[in-house]
Amino acid sequence: MPSFRPTSPAALAELVAQRLTGLPGRRVLAVDGADAAAPVELARGIMHAVAASGRSAQAVSLHDFVRPASVRMEYGRTDEWSYRTAWFDYPAVRREIVDPVRSAGRWLPALWDEARDRSARMAIRTAEADLVLVLAGPMLLGRELDFDLTVRLELSERAALRRTPSEQRWTLPALRDHAAEHPETATWTVRWDHPDRAALRVE
Repeated sequence: MPSFRPTSPAALAELVAQRLTGLPGRRVLAVDGADAAAPVELARGIMHAVAASGRSAQAVSLHDFVRPASVRMEYGRTDEWSYRTAWFDYPAVRREIVDPVRSAGRWLPALWDEARDRSARMAIRTAEADLVLVLAGPMLLGRELDFDLTVRLELSERAALRRTPSEQRWTLPALRDHAAEHPETATWTVRWDHPDRAALRVE
């Protein structure tokens, strides 16, 4: 049976950075979590911890890889199935980040400007030989993306409801159903109801 031990965002970021010392070369990490879990904040913490170790690091938000509004909202602005299947461009994540950072030494930091609903118009970047890219966002696990390390931020239903703005609560059933259908084990699974009192799963 798994047990849990206390951790914090800083301690978790340092744990990931230490694990990377044994993984040279270009690497791609995932921080999987609902927006209510603020996965991008943790991704940036990991980025800073990795950079402090002397290695190149960048953080990327999945919200910079959404599909155009005409696709996301084809069946309405609050369609749960669309949120699971059409909101985020996971194939583009594979095409522009996961695969080329390793095979071609390049990556795209953003594809689509969600707020303006237009191309982000970002230039392709060259990936340093030791680059660690930390991608953060919802429903990353279960997408057949070849991540080197993964962090899953788990929220209880009560915490998810409390931390999700009312206008976004329609996404909660989609997040719950995706997690139930894709219970794959992450490198680190963390109970994240209170990040300052988080609990790291220990096998």
